[in-house]
Order: sequence, then structure tokens, then C-alpha cells
Amino acid sequence: MDHHLTPLDVTQLASWHALTEHRAQMNRFSMREAFASDPQRFERFSLSSCGLMLDFSKNLINQDTTALLVKLAEEARLGDAIQAMFDGTAINASEQRQALHTALRRPLGDKVLVNGRNVMPDIHKVLQQMSTLVGKLHNGLWRGYTEKPISDVVNIGIGGSFLGPQLVSEALLPFAQKGLRCHYLANVDGSEFRELVSRLSAETTLFIVSSKSFSTLETLKNAQAARAWYLAQGGSEENLRRHFIAVTSNPAAATAFGISEENILPLWDWVGGRYSLWSAIGLPIAMSIGISNFKELLSGAYNMDLHFRNTPFERNIPVLLGLLGVWYGDFWGASSHAILPYDYYLRNITDHLQQLDMESNGKSVRQDGTPITAGSGPVIWGGVGCNGQHAYHQLLHQGSQLIPADFIVPVSSYNPVADHHQWLYANCLSQSQALMLGKSRSEAEAELRGKGLEEAEVQRLAPHKAVPGNRPSNTLVMERISPRRLGALIAMYEHKVYVQSVLWGINAFDQWGVELGKELGKGVYQGLTDWEPAPAADASTQGLINYFRGRHRG
Repeated sequence: MDHHLTPLDVTQLASWHALTEHRAQMNRFSMREAFASDPQRFERFSLSSCGLMLDFSKNLINQDTTALLVKLAEEARLGDAIQAMFDGTAINASEQRQALHTALRRPLGDKVLVNGRNVMPDIHKVLQQMSTLVGKLHNGLWRGYTEKPISDVVNIGIGGSFLGPQLVSEALLPFAQKGLRCHYLANVDGSEFRELVSRLSAETTLFIVSSKSFSTLETLKNAQAARAWYLAQGGSEENLRRHFIAVTSNPAAATAFGISEENILPLWDWVGGRYSLWSAIGLPIAMSIGISNFKELLSGAYNMDLHFRNTPFERNIPVLLGLLGVWYGDFWGASSHAILPYDYYLRNITDHLQQLDMESNGKSVRQDGTPITAGSGPVIWGGVGCNGQHAYHQLLHQGSQLIPADFIVPVSSYNPVADHHQWLYANCLSQSQALMLGKSRSEAEAELRGKGLEEAEVQRLAPHKAVPGNRPSNTLVMERISPRRLGALIAMYEHKVYVQSVLWGINAFDQWGVELGKELGKGVYQGLTDWEPAPAADASTQGLINYFRGRHRG
């Protein structure tokens, strides 16, 4: 195995032991006191790059903490691992593949070798193919079987073929081309299909079937349903090419489905699904916002790649975020992380980051197959503010678990309504402030006395009113959401996840647990549908199969 892929046992490194000792010293650390005693704390613990500003001053850290975490990254050979990814080393060891999603946003003049072949011309050829398709669509030259221009694009895909494109096309809705609507169909649920097509006309709908293998169950079933719906609405086999595009690494299967060769865009096995929105999987994004804005998205991600590769760890945004995640997961016992976007257009970022982080680092063995010695990825959850403030933020403020949070907020809104955005921004800042400051027992008592309550009532209510505080959060601010800044933001999280995988010794680019569920699903389906099915491997599954069959007789 390549030395880059031979994981160190980070728990045996000198810096890990130093961090363990430092953690014990931090037991009495108070963020409130740290801010009071250091007027420069914000300047000391904030960074700007690629159109993003990160304030990480509201964390359970001091300068010794960051120095020790950076030392850990150095001892764990993070620099070598970063170089290995960009160089095209097969860092996905279990599948013996490179992880070259970063190549998708590099300029044509760069050289990236896969099996001795420079893939940059191939990448830019596909980008040109996307440009041609998008141009035809936006210029009204792509017409359906009744010669009406296309008005709706439906992306059929699941997982990485759905979450990333959906996030970006919805986040960049202010950049969407007039007269074209973008929709997503993912789940193999007839209700989702029916609700979607009831709002569409087959004459003016274009379907994009996004599946690397062209055999993913949910995608194939939805593609077949879309094809049948199109034919039932009056479309013909002959005109199928006007209404279906495929993005796949299995062109033969797409052709057999009835999609014409010029409407098939390739995918490469060195791009993982959850990292694929930068490839032809991003076609619905380009169709929604235009090819020039799609290239701006790539450019923003490329700028973050350069920042990640070239910036010293102590000023490197993805590296510091990754190290903070290790600090809380391995030294403070945090098992989840909240993503809290204060912007309606970013409402789906939590779903995308759930897959990116949990599918990448949800592992229990290291690259060499040995059990992990440190933690693995946290549960990623959250949702759009201010909604969460009136729901689950209560757990963040007064629950017994330590849950670090990322607040994400733009300074400007595309849709100013009265003073709404000022209130939105104020809520974002006040939530992170409240997590940090809390309210002490004595402050709660003083507040209640100030309202004229009897002392007995003060003592009864004060424990409920007190808020612990000292809860960590990061705040990510951008001027406003744009293709370039959004590209940088998503790439930043990709690199953060990779940093953590390197420190834990995990392969961030396979997903065998996902594959197991797919395999078992076939057997369960046969149990539900065969005339005389083979018995299930366990009594619970068999009992549930019997329950289903008993209610579907006749």
C-alpha cells in the first residue's frame, strides 16, 4: 500500500497526548471570560478567503489549542495526504481509485494523469458538450415533440446525483434563466412521481437521467415511469431523443433505454457521487443558471482548492474546521454537528452536507482494514434559521449534549422586504452569542427579582431560566450568495471532510454500507413479489414480508 494510505495511529502521536493533557486544562475554560480578557480575540480567530469570512472565535479554544491541533495535522502527514489527492494517487484504497473531483474545476492548461493519460481535455470536452446543450435550451432551439420550446427540466437521480445539484440550483435561484423551471425526482415513491408530473406537460418537459451505472434502482424505476408517462401523453419512441438526456458511465444501457448517443454525457469512476455536482451531473444546474454561471461555480471551488493546497494550516479554513471537528469529537465527546443556514435559498445545504460528511466518514475501519482508534464522522443535522430557533435550538442551548454548530449567513439579500434581512442577520448573530454567553444562575435570579417576583418564586424558576453557555459555534459570512462564493463554500466542506478522514485514517471515498442495503433490497423485493419466495434470513424481515403479502392478495 502507498505510504500516503498507510494510516498512522493518531492516538499514539505526541501531539495527541499533548492535546489530551490540554483538554484537561480546558475544563474550566470560559469563552465569556476569554472575550472579556482579550479584545483581539475576534481578530485572532477569524479568517477571510475566497469570498468567505470565518469567525471561529466562539470555540472552546485558545492559541495553545490551535497550535496543538496544527501540530497534530503536521504529525499525521496531512500535507502529504492533500498533495496525494491532487496528484491523483489512488487514495480510495478499497476500490483502488483516485478521487479527482478537484480536477473537474481545474483549468484546461493543467495536467492531471489517470493511468498515464491527461484527463483535462476530456473534462473540458464534456464542459463544451454541456455548453452546447444549455445554449440550445436557452435559445429556444431545443423543442419537444410538438415543436414547443422546453419549459421544464426534471433531473432523475438519487444521492449525489440529486442532493448537490438540487442544493446549487435552488441556492442560485436568483440567477435562474427566465422561462425554465428545474425539478428533482429521487425517491422510488409513486406519490412523489405523481405529484411532480401532475404539474408538467410532456410536450415541454426534458428529463435528465443521472446514474453512473444506469442501474441504480430508484433512478431506473423513475426513468421508466417518466418514459411511460411521456408515451401516454402522446409522445413517440421516435421523438424520445427530444425529451431524454443521460449522464452515465454506461452509455450502452442508456442507448438501450432509447436515449440517443448525442444526448449521453460521460461520468468517470474517479468521481464519487457525493463529489460529482462539478461534473456533467451538474447539467441541471447549468440548465437552470446558464453555463457562464456554472463556470463561475467551478471557479469558486477551484479558488478554494488553491487555498486548501497552498495556505499554512494555521490560516487554512478547511483544515481548521476539520481540526475543530476532531477536537470536539475526540476530546469533548461531541457526536453530532448542526448546520444552520440563515438563508432560504440555502435551505438544502444540510441535506447535501449530511451525505458528504456521513457517507464519507461514517466508517469503523481505517484505510488498511484495521479498526479505527479515534472517532469517525458525526451526525450532521440542522436546517434553515429562524425556523430552528423555535424548534430544536432549545437542545443546543440547554440540552446536556455538546453540539458544535456552523451558522451560515449572507450580508445582503436578493429579496429585501422591509427590515426582514436585518432581523434575519441579527437572529443568526444573537443565536451564536447566546450559545457562547448563556445566562448564569445569578443573572437569572436578578432578572426575576427585577420583575418583582417573591424570593421563593425566584428560587423556583431560576434553575429553568439559567442557560449554561460556553457552547461552541462557527459563523460563516459572505457578501451574498453567488455562484463563485457558493462553489467555494461547498468545496470548503469537501476539504474539511477529507482533513478529518486523514486524521482518523478513514477512506472518505467508498460507501460499502450503502451497497449492502441495495443488495439485500433485491432479496426482500423477491420475497414480496415471487409466487413461492425463498424464506428471509431473519424472522423479523419474514414477518414484515408476510404482513405485506397478506394485505396485497388478489
